[in-house]
Formats: sequence, structure tokens, C-alpha cells
Amino acid sequence: MDPKFKPNDAALLIDRKGRRYLKILRPGIKLLIRGELMADEIIGVEEGSRIKFSTGESYLVLRPTYADLIPHLPRAAQVIYPKDTGPLLIWGDVFPGATVIEGGTGAGALTIALLRAVGPAGRVISYEIREDFAKAATKNVATFFGDAPNWTLHLHDLYQGFKETAVDRVFLDLPEPGRALPLAANALRPGGVLVCYVPTTVQLKDTCEELQRSPSFSEIESFETMLRFWQVKGMSVRPMHRMIAHSAFIIVSRRLSDNVEPLPASPLATENELVDADGLVNPNDDDPDDAA
Repeated sequence: MDPKFKPNDAALLIDRKGRRYLKILRPGIKLLIRGELMADEIIGVEEGSRIKFSTGESYLVLRPTYADLIPHLPRAAQVIYPKDTGPLLIWGDVFPGATVIEGGTGAGALTIALLRAVGPAGRVISYEIREDFAKAATKNVATFFGDAPNWTLHLHDLYQGFKETAVDRVFLDLPEPGRALPLAANALRPGGVLVCYVPTTVQLKDTCEELQRSPSFSEIESFETMLRFWQVKGMSVRPMHRMIAHSAFIIVSRRLSDNVEPLPASPLATENELVDADGLVNPNDDDPDDAA
């Protein structure tokens, strides 16, 4: 990528106190922070330069990374934050060339991450029921990602069914993902990955129980991520006072073949179950491996 800014690029301006301002470099437009500067004066400047506004205050100017961009993304709905986006992509195993369905676009934060992950050979299909969210996502993708000919956005209630079949991955950011499991199963190829993103413990419990009852899914995992920054200044090396703790739960499962024989229901766990050093749960510590 050319290190010099081009017209309509996104630029991140950082002042001496580390405060960040996201701007679009539209020719002929005046940028206002504390003082003013024409966007044209940044166009053609290399990333990592310092520029001065009319007040004489100096700003470091960089193209925003994904982690920089998302907290500043124009939105009407809560976005999926970068601390969750990474695990979503990794546990969802999104690969170049994959075909991915996204259920619920919101502001388009995850959409941008999915488009970057699948690359030009892949395909992202998004479903959004709210027209205002769809318009916001479309604008954000165009502004902060660029042309996306491999992205399709359906303004459609996904609970009425997906139009696609044999896709590689399905991501659901919905209040009731359990309701959409039969639809996700119809859309996914065998071995495909379903990822659900839910904020509350009630939704976590309900979704996992629906997955456990479903004959189409197995290998269910659920977790959350927490992020804590550290201050490193001379002898002061300590965690920051504030951290990004709970935002939502991530639930991952695999699509089974329709030919697989369902397993019998597992008996309820008892208080006598013990966990061995190998991480396996063994009732009454009676581990067949130990007898070998």
C-alpha cells in the first residue's frame, strides 16, 4: 500500500495526550478539531507524519487500524469490539475464499472484518431486517473498506430462511439465535462452523441448550474474552485502572452430516465427577486410561 494519503482515505489524528480523531480526507473539506486544517494538506503526506492545525497544535497522522476504527465507527447499534472480533474469526475459522453468512449486520464492524478475512476470492452474505442498520452498514463498508463486489446485503428477516446453501460459516448476532438453528443447519455444509454472539447469560444458556438438543450440531464451546491494557512508563509497570471486561459470549459449534447417527442422551453430571490431569471428566475417578 502507498504510504501517502489519497483523497477520501480515513485518517487517524492523534494529539500529544493520545486523544484520537477519525477523519475522512475529502478534497476541499475543512477538518475541525482544535483549530482547522484543509484535508488537502494531508493528502499526499506520508503516514507517520506530524501535521499542524491553525492553532499550531501538532497531530500524528496515521491510517486507522481495524482496532482504531471500530470504536469510532458511526453507528446506531452496538458494534462488536476488536477484542471479540479476533476470537470470532479464529474460532470461526474464517479463511481466504470462504463463503460466510452474517446474520445481523448492525454498523458493519464484523462485516468489514469478514470481508478482509475471506479476501477477494471469498464471499460474505449479510442479512439485516432493519433498513436504517442496513444503510449504516453499507455506508461504513464503502467508506472504511472500499469496493466490496463480493458482499451481498439482504434486507430480509433471516428467521424466514436463508437463500444460500452449502456455505462454509454462519455468524449470528441475534437476540434469539436458537430460533435460527434449523435455518443455519440448512445453510451450512457438513463440517461448517456456526458462531453465535450473545450478551447475556440467559441467552448463553438458551442457545447452548438449543444446540445440545439439535441433531445438526456438535462440538459446542462457549467463552468470553477480556482485555486489560498495561501502563509501562519507567518504573511504573502496572495494569491500567480500566479494562474491557465482559461484552458478550461467543458460542461455537460444528455442523454434522445428516447421515450421522445421533448419540444417546448423556446422563446428568453428578457431584462425584472428577477431572483428571489430562482434562477428562471421569465419574468416581475411574479412568480407563489409568489401568493401562
